[in-house]
Amino acid sequence: MKAVPEKANRIGSLLSRIVAAVAGGYGLAALTSVASMALPMRRTEAVLTGMLSSFVVYTIVVICVFAARSATRAWTWLVVAAIPLLLAAWPIWQGQGAG
Repeated sequence: MKAVPEKANRIGSLLSRIVAAVAGGYGLAALTSVASMALPMRRTEAVLTGMLSSFVVYTIVVICVFAARSATRAWTWLVVAAIPLLLAAWPIWQGQGAG
């Protein structure tokens, strides 16, 4: 009787990690792309830098999510990593970024 809840717990953890990898990876990659607009460079170079770095960030997020000890740690890591990116991207969203 005890095996069913353990199996459900493992499946739930796996599904949580998959969602964290896909959605969290996309979110951090998008934040990286937007935050790169705050870099002190020409707009075209910032866009290219953001696009290229977003691929690296997405890959790193997927690897880290599945390497984390638990799904909770993976989600915590995603939130902690998103905070500085949100702070860097906020002026861009408000129209005050580098231009």
